[in-house]
Amino acid sequence: MPSARPALRPVARLAASAAVLVAVAWPGQAEQFTTAEEVKPMLDFTRADWVSLREFNGDDQLLFTHILAWRCGIDRISYAVNGGDRERLAVEPCYEGETRPNDFKDNSILPYVTFPAGSVTAVTVWLNYDDGSTDKEDYKRKAILSR
Repeated sequence: MPSARPALRPVARLAASAAVLVAVAWPGQAEQFTTAEEVKPMLDFTRADWVSLREFNGDDQLLFTHILAWRCGIDRISYAVNGGDRERLAVEPCYEGETRPNDFKDNSILPYVTFPAGSVTAVTVWLNYDDGSTDKEDYKRKAILSR
């Protein structure tokens, strides 16, 4: 008598097993991103997403949420708008030793900086890592503006 449930094919079984292994292993891997050596490859790969810009409530908001999600391993984040002075971004500490060291806990530290509407035309971002290395990226408004 045939089974009510068809047997999984070998390839499907392998795919299902791999999915379970990834799901189980991923939380453990995510806990390890606390040093420059660990975060730099991800930040290098996602360089175009370090910052975004949105027009909100009559202002330009320059958002650093992507970088802040990988902030462990970074000693300093700074930026300049429209070729102006370099400013240091206020950043929450890395909560090393906790399950999610990159969590956002301090509501007084905002993940964005506000400017007058339409005023941000260019942004430069610098990252200083805990290993002494640095990265820099330049952006034009059109490339980072969220619609």
